[in-house]
Amino acid sequence: MSKRASKFALMSIVGGFVLMFAAITPAHAQQAARSGGGGDQAAPAAAAAERGTGLTTDGARKLGAGLGVGFVAIGAGIGIGRIGGSATESIARQPEAVGPINNAMIITAALIEGVALFGLVIDFLVSS
Repeated sequence: MSKRASKFALMSIVGGFVLMFAAITPAHAQQAARSGGGGDQAAPAAAAAERGTGLTTDGARKLGAGLGVGFVAIGAGIGIGRIGGSATESIARQPEAVGPINNAMIITAALIEGVALFGLVIDFLVSS
């Protein structure tokens, strides 16, 4: 990964976290809306509390599970892609070793798929 791409990825992750937590209604605004006090600031806080804006615990759990599923899929795709590329290079260098290379490639791909499936199951269990 180039330096520019890694900076972009890091900034995207940081921006996502900032946006995720920016939607949370502050606790003091929720309490002011419930108590009805606070003068001029009570009306916007009450409206925000009625609309249900903000990230709830259930929403955060589902958002985390969605991110986890995405990371699992990306990781499995990268791993299987590297296996396929390496196997193709190996077969190109030694065409007579096709059988052992294919066997090793299939076993390794199956292990990666198993870990990816385990990650998906854990994500779905955590989200429910």
